[in-house]
Amino acid sequence: MAKATRKQALGRGLSALLKDPENDIQSASDKNADKVVGNILELDLEAIEVNPFQPRSYFNDEALQELATSIRELGVIQPITVRKLDFNKFQLVSGERRYRASKLIGLETIPAYIRIANDQESLEMALVENIQRQDLDPIEIALSYQRLIDEIQLTQDKLSDRVGKKRSTIANYLRLLKLDPIIQTGIRDGFASMGHGRALVNIEKREDQISIYEKIVGQRLSVRDTEKLVKEYQQGNSLAKNSKKSNQNPDFIAGASDELKKQLSSKVVVQAADNGKGKITISFDSKEEFIRIKKVLLG
Repeated sequence: MAKATRKQALGRGLSALLKDPENDIQSASDKNADKVVGNILELDLEAIEVNPFQPRSYFNDEALQELATSIRELGVIQPITVRKLDFNKFQLVSGERRYRASKLIGLETIPAYIRIANDQESLEMALVENIQRQDLDPIEIALSYQRLIDEIQLTQDKLSDRVGKKRSTIANYLRLLKLDPIIQTGIRDGFASMGHGRALVNIEKREDQISIYEKIVGQRLSVRDTEKLVKEYQQGNSLAKNSKKSNQNPDFIAGASDELKKQLSSKVVVQAADNGKGKITISFDSKEEFIRIKKVLLG
């Protein structure tokens, strides 16, 4: 504990270098750069901006509150990583949950590992580090892979080497991006698994993907049941054919999707979990359609 306290005190002392205009470090060769770059310093939270390259787009409020409580009791155990932008200005590379949780409880500073990187290096660091996390959902991982391929110009083989995953694994994630956005949202929210998505991606027509997805949610279909239903569809059987499993949706959900589709003249999916909680997803294809739907909803 004493060692950690001395290290933290040292970090606070070095932080003063970053607030001295005469020590505005811009590269690893600048004076005093060796005291800052690659070290852990206490930075003002107000001096840090979020990373526009962050692949995570959803932060669970309950989990964030739990992390904030832990930080209030124990402090920030693992420093965030930032890159220097300008004089006493930094950008997150990784650790946005810790950053957000620290702001929630009103902390003024946070321990940070200092890097100097350009935009491409920062993007790659953020994406690769986040892919290694255990709490990303399959769609977040797929989007991160796609960004590495598109923006860093990595082939799937090179990406495989960079992230330590088999090429086939990467390909399976990327295929999920061929799913209708409604289904991608359902996977992110836990209404369907990656296994369900891998089965559905074999169906080209988006409307047929949605039809089977609605059965997955409404009838609690397993991955095996879904694979069987997809196989029947590919063999020319009607999607209207009932599954062996009975519909376990609550009564108040029955027919809701069709009613809302008719009312809004748009694609609507109503999802309900076992505990009765659920969500309504409304799709639109243009700004004009969004405005029309908004007018219908708001009267």
